[in-house]
Amino acid sequence: MEKQISCGEEDGSGERGLLHTWMGYSYSTTPERILLSRPVLQAALGARHGVLLVEGGQVYSFGELPWKQNQTSSVVTEPVSEAALSEQRVVFVAAGFAHSGVVTEDGGMHMWGENTHGQCGLSGLSVIPNPTPVCVLDSEATPPQTVKILEVACGDQHTLALSGKHEVWAWGSGCQLGLNTSMFPVWKPQKVEHLAGRHVLQVACGAAHSLAVVCCLPPPQEPRKPPQDKCGQCHQMLYTMTDKEDHVIISDGHNCPVGVELESGETTSAFEGSPDQSSRFKQGKSSPTEHVPSMPTQIPKSPTFIANPESTTPSESKPASEPQNEVPASSQEPVEPAIEDPEEPEAPPTNGEVCVEASETSILEPDNCRATGGKSSPYPDEQAVKAYLKRLCDHALAEHTTKTPSTLHPAQLSSDCADCFTSDPLIPVAQSVTPMGSAFNNLVVSCASAVGERVASTYEALSLRKVIGYWVPGDRVEERLRQEEPMQGKKSSSLGDIREEEAELSRRLSLPGLLSQDNAEFEVEESLESKAKTQVSPRLLRRTSRHRARAIPLAPGGIPEADAHLPPLQTEVWSWGHGQEGQLGHGDLLPRPQPVCVKSLIGKEVLRVAAGAHHSLALTAQSQVFSWGCNTSGQLGHMESPTTLPHLAKLSDGIRVWDIGAGQQHTVLLADGDCIQPILYYSGQQVKEVMEQTEEEEQTGEYTQQPVLLPFCMNLGYVSSVCAGGQRCAALTDCNVMGFIASLHELAAAVRKYYCKLSNISSLLLQPLLKLDSLSSALGQSSAERLQNLIRRLGRLSQLTGQTSASLTSFLRRSRDIRGLVILDDAHLFLDTYSEYCSAVGDLLVMGGFQALVKPCHDVFGKGAEVVQKLSECSEEGLPLADVLAHLFYLPIKHLHEYGRLLLKLATCYEVSSVDYQKLQDASSKYESMALHLKRRRKEAEYTLHFWKSFPGKMTDSLRKPSRRLICESSNKALTLQNAGRFSVNWFMLFNDALVHAQFSTHHVFPLATLWVEPISEENTGIYGLKVTSPEESFTLLASSPAEKTKWLRSINQAVEQALSGLGHDGMPPSTGVTQRADPPISRTASYTFYKDSRLKEAIYEGRWVSGKPNGRGVVKWPDGRIYTGTFKNGLEDGFGDYVVPSKNLSSCDHYQGQWKDGKMHGFGTFRYASGEIYEGFFQDNMRHGHGMLRSGKLNSTSPSVFIGQWQYDKKSGYGVFDDITRGEKYMGMWLDDQRQGNAVVVTQFSLYYEGAFSNNKMMGNGLLLSEDDTTFEGEFSEDWTLNGKGVLTMPNGDYIEGSFSGVWGSGLKMSGSYYKPTLYDSDKEKTRALKLGRLAVHSEEKWKAVFLECWNRLGCDSPGQGQTTTAWDNIAVALTANIRQQRDSPELLSRSHHKTLESLEFIPQHVGPVTLEVHHKIRRYLVKACDTPLHPLGRLVETLVSVYRMTYVGVGANRRLLPQAVNEIKSYLSRIFQLVRFLFPDLPEEGGSLADSPKEKGGSDPAGKQLESPKPGCVVSSSALLLPVLLPRLYPPLFTLYALEKEKEDDVYWECVLRLNKQPDLALLAFLGVQQKFWPVTVTVHGEKQEVLSSTKDACFASAVETLQQISTTFTPSDKLQVIQLTFEEITQEVLALLKQDFLWSMDDLFPVFLFVVLRARIRNLGSEVSLIEDLMDPCVQHGEHGIMFTTLKACYYQIQHEKIT
Repeated sequence: MEKQISCGEEDGSGERGLLHTWMGYSYSTTPERILLSRPVLQAALGARHGVLLVEGGQVYSFGELPWKQNQTSSVVTEPVSEAALSEQRVVFVAAGFAHSGVVTEDGGMHMWGENTHGQCGLSGLSVIPNPTPVCVLDSEATPPQTVKILEVACGDQHTLALSGKHEVWAWGSGCQLGLNTSMFPVWKPQKVEHLAGRHVLQVACGAAHSLAVVCCLPPPQEPRKPPQDKCGQCHQMLYTMTDKEDHVIISDGHNCPVGVELESGETTSAFEGSPDQSSRFKQGKSSPTEHVPSMPTQIPKSPTFIANPESTTPSESKPASEPQNEVPASSQEPVEPAIEDPEEPEAPPTNGEVCVEASETSILEPDNCRATGGKSSPYPDEQAVKAYLKRLCDHALAEHTTKTPSTLHPAQLSSDCADCFTSDPLIPVAQSVTPMGSAFNNLVVSCASAVGERVASTYEALSLRKVIGYWVPGDRVEERLRQEEPMQGKKSSSLGDIREEEAELSRRLSLPGLLSQDNAEFEVEESLESKAKTQVSPRLLRRTSRHRARAIPLAPGGIPEADAHLPPLQTEVWSWGHGQEGQLGHGDLLPRPQPVCVKSLIGKEVLRVAAGAHHSLALTAQSQVFSWGCNTSGQLGHMESPTTLPHLAKLSDGIRVWDIGAGQQHTVLLADGDCIQPILYYSGQQVKEVMEQTEEEEQTGEYTQQPVLLPFCMNLGYVSSVCAGGQRCAALTDCNVMGFIASLHELAAAVRKYYCKLSNISSLLLQPLLKLDSLSSALGQSSAERLQNLIRRLGRLSQLTGQTSASLTSFLRRSRDIRGLVILDDAHLFLDTYSEYCSAVGDLLVMGGFQALVKPCHDVFGKGAEVVQKLSECSEEGLPLADVLAHLFYLPIKHLHEYGRLLLKLATCYEVSSVDYQKLQDASSKYESMALHLKRRRKEAEYTLHFWKSFPGKMTDSLRKPSRRLICESSNKALTLQNAGRFSVNWFMLFNDALVHAQFSTHHVFPLATLWVEPISEENTGIYGLKVTSPEESFTLLASSPAEKTKWLRSINQAVEQALSGLGHDGMPPSTGVTQRADPPISRTASYTFYKDSRLKEAIYEGRWVSGKPNGRGVVKWPDGRIYTGTFKNGLEDGFGDYVVPSKNLSSCDHYQGQWKDGKMHGFGTFRYASGEIYEGFFQDNMRHGHGMLRSGKLNSTSPSVFIGQWQYDKKSGYGVFDDITRGEKYMGMWLDDQRQGNAVVVTQFSLYYEGAFSNNKMMGNGLLLSEDDTTFEGEFSEDWTLNGKGVLTMPNGDYIEGSFSGVWGSGLKMSGSYYKPTLYDSDKEKTRALKLGRLAVHSEEKWKAVFLECWNRLGCDSPGQGQTTTAWDNIAVALTANIRQQRDSPELLSRSHHKTLESLEFIPQHVGPVTLEVHHKIRRYLVKACDTPLHPLGRLVETLVSVYRMTYVGVGANRRLLPQAVNEIKSYLSRIFQLVRFLFPDLPEEGGSLADSPKEKGGSDPAGKQLESPKPGCVVSSSALLLPVLLPRLYPPLFTLYALEKEKEDDVYWECVLRLNKQPDLALLAFLGVQQKFWPVTVTVHGEKQEVLSSTKDACFASAVETLQQISTTFTPSDKLQVIQLTFEEITQEVLALLKQDFLWSMDDLFPVFLFVVLRARIRNLGSEVSLIEDLMDPCVQHGEHGIMFTTLKACYYQIQHEKIT
């Protein structure tokens, strides 16, 4: 015998994981303890053996082990170790009838024992003596992969494994495998395809059936489609409604002429054989209770069965004449698919019945019933669907013809089968049950609202009659439907939760008044008292008896399955295998070869299943046990029938089961009782002590009617799990070490109890209430919304609690590591959920919702409303019902205290210094403080409710808001308004979101976010005052005493602080750890709507505030659509801002982006007008003022033009350039009040040139007009291009006419005057007539004054030169810093080089004393960098000057006559910028002054400062040397173009000559130019080799000098060009020195021909332009030095080449 130790004896061998086994339930039973050296982690019991997993991953077996070969006896008394597994670390064990399996840590699996049916997954052996690895291979993957296993379950002849991907694999024999095969045994593990893609949580095996717990599919995320009422192909109505006098006929007999209609996720086909039925079927995985028919044809008038040939019952093939007493198996059983589509493993198998189902999903049914997972259809495309349909159809028809059509008479059904169908065997049942959830019925339901209740039920009946074909009078429809429902072949809702489905339904039903939500969240549970054999379908009951409009959905609103590591509650149970004892739970005794969802357990939140030999158990989150199957020994724990459907085991109230075990003919339950220690219940057969009893005796033994308490369980200690097998039971227990185990059990039990409580509140209180018709009207709109919110929050809280309870239960069963506790790790989740829930309760309370619920409660629960009293656990007697309800809904706060208490209790089991102690301690204090905080919030809500009750009525309505809580009020005259009238009443109420000032009949609300309060000092005033500031008002409040003053000041400040922190009425939750400041900040972010301020009336401001005024960044939106976004200062727009004004008549809007000051546009900005004009420039007081550019129209629009120049008070005034692109004219001159007035120059695209006076926008007064061919008129004008008065007209050849002229230029002039033809001798007179252009133009110093003034202003000077240098530097620093800060916020605006430039500009060149050359260099480098960035005032100035210069001289302005003005303009820029530079660097000498004691020449022209001549002791400062390098490169293109145009003729002559002379070889050209022979090179170096100069050599002599001179075209400034000339001379000298090999000084006569040779060979195209540019812009101080001489030589060469005569 096994070594026995009674539990009474204390054994020191271990305190955890003690294993006890026993049989039966008599009082004399004492459990035996199986002794092992290590704690047992898990036990599994087979028919006559057991397998144990101990700590460390070792496995032991005990009992009868006939497969062990070397055993002397097959019965093992002591547990023996499985040596084959000693190397492995096992994590899970399972035992079947006579075989065992284990799973190792790495996901591997080992099996041993009986293998005749292949149940060990190893082929060829009938017995496997020792654990042997079994490989599960996924052959669908490429390459095939080994599947990791999590759990394994063993039956009699089969085994199931749960993979790491939560899929099920099966092997062995029998239909309980769920595989698409009839060949047994299956040796190799195969995937159960029917569950592929579903998330399976647990599997269990009975003797010949299998169970699985599966996660419900999430609702599909596709957009909601409106209900479908038209055919997708032919667009005719799918349903027709014919109105008769007393009834309505609804027909869904649409026959689509087009053929097959296809939709996502479903196919509809209309066969000719069924003209009145639009047959549909859906694909995609689902949770079908019975599968969708894959042969959707029905030949009218003969309900014939078409069953799968493989499973054809004999009766089906008999001729019709033979009586058929058995119901064909197909009537309820989903048989194997009639055709296997090889590519389609997921094609739905045939459902034996031929039923026609209109797609439920697409018609008036919420989407979350749609059971297709992520994949809407398993078919690749429409073609495949059509082909598949056709095959199905052909096949079905073919089968149909082979069978004899037999019409079964209902009476022939055998009565025991009818039992599964009905509660009364006399009621006939149709063989083909059509799903009631068809679209047809949906339509009926929808119409019910329109045509009344009676019609609705009639039509439910009609729909049945239509399909079934007969009608039993006197049968109540409701009753019929109730009985039919459980057998329906329609798909179960994959979100088994009807709650979500219902919420959706309310949104989707289009007919009015169909918002009834009877059972929105909770299923109708079967009543335990009634012995009805069927379960009532909630959906059908609802459909047949709808109540009128009641619009409170009770849905938890698609709660996310709260966080991945919490166990899911939305589960389904699927079963398959043999069902002859009803163990599958489908209401019949038929086998199921494929997994099918047990419909009545949908939404029951099943957490675990257990399978006995022929019965099944399911444990729910509400700690209830459902059982079904064989009940011969009372093993189901109830005496309900039919046992083919799940029923609740009979346990007394308050017994909460949390672990289950099922054996051969018994069940063992582990539950919470009244004390902390768990208790055991047993139901099933009593097992006699005598071992040798016979089978017959066994059958007749006594058994339990309902579960009985096992008396010995209190002696066992703390049981952590139970299991059963064969006739045995086993329990794993722990001793209570340090109180730790007890505390854990107490915590888990508390949460389980609490979840049951929450479920009861929902099912017993809320659900009945929500069925009440008058609920919405009783509550009113606001309270109804609050109640809806409360129910949603309660659902969330309930779900979280259920998941916690499930997680704690599995925590007890397995690990004991405190670190895995959800309530520790996710404390924030719990606290947030409680906080939200508490707010919802408070909101309902404040709105008087509980008071409003009193009447509905009386209506539903009777006058005493005992249900509510009982649920509320309220100890006080005689409380009003409203208070009882409030107390009831505030119960969860108590539970927070409980969490805190139990976590603290757990903490005491640890060392105070340990991490775990700290963690538990922290969590405990979090829960405790949250509980206190929520209590405080409850008090606030109650105080507020009390206040509203006493507050005068009218104002209550406008002020009473759900989230508003009262903090204090001044009804006791504690606070009054200063300077109020004698008889005025001023009442102040401080809420959590506003301060309300109420007078007789009016009140004003001051939002707290924009309220500032400060105490007034009492010293000199003697009053206790508070100064209150809001954006548009400020007033003083007087308190009656210092204490009142302090109270109000603190309350207001605290309330403001909370309002700002965004915590609203939740206050400051303790868990945030934020310490409250005494005073809220003066500067804050808030939103406010102005109501008084004239400029901002009704505008909304959002942004930063300081003491009652917008200050900082913000946005203002006016009701008329204007929006300002930018910075504010003291309540006014100030700084950069963006302002949009919608245009009244145009579709676009005015848009200003730029600087503001004191609420007006001020500074630089860009204004885009709605008309399409764009102004970029300066503003002052909302007007264009200063320098700016206005662009009108696009280039392709009607009148494109550009003006750039000076503005004064929104008008063009001062110098400006106007480019009229349409007329091709450019005006450069003075303006006054938007009109051309004063001197100006006009050029046109036809090269006309005018300079002179304008008046009243016209050419008027003296002027000068030149045409392209140099024809000139000088005299008086009266209109544009109109001559009028005296003048001189000069011809290109010099002839001229003097007199008076009139007429438009270019269209015939009238004239009277004298004609002169100058002779050769009139040279003196000719000289006086030479034209001097530019006299009548605007002087260059007068141009662009506004641009320079703007720069002076930026530096802090009112006018040029007036101001402090230090102030200027400060302004520069401010501008740069502000810009750098702005760039830091958006770095993408700046390039890296730009960033470096900005950084280097932060250092100002410092020096003491006079400016030396070195300092001069520093200044020059600083200026180069400053001009590189527009963020520096000088850079901004240069940028603007460049743009105006280009604007002037590009396009039409590229007129050669403008060259002198262009040059003068540059010179004036230089002098004016130099003035600025001298202002910034006051020590810098003036123009032409010398630098201090430096031996070298001025360093402006050359970075190194090395120059050849030094005629002066020091270096000269010049503006051109300092600034031209910065300015000229930017202005070069337009300027050089003008030079090229001016010198065009000369350059052409020169170029022709260059080309001609360059044809000569080198020696010939040298001879031609008269170069002395001693200077002729003898040898030249080409590519590093010396070569002799031959007569044919070309382009080789003086090559280096030629190359140097060619660089003159690549330089910009005159000084750089002169440098190039100097280098060219040096190159020539080098070459000649090498030739002569002696020192030598040039004479001009020797040098000139050589240089001329170099110039010719350099072939510089626009040499004339280069020469003129150097001449015009050359530094005056250079002219007489060496550079000057060299330049003169170059110039001489140019003229020489032009006039060269070739002999």
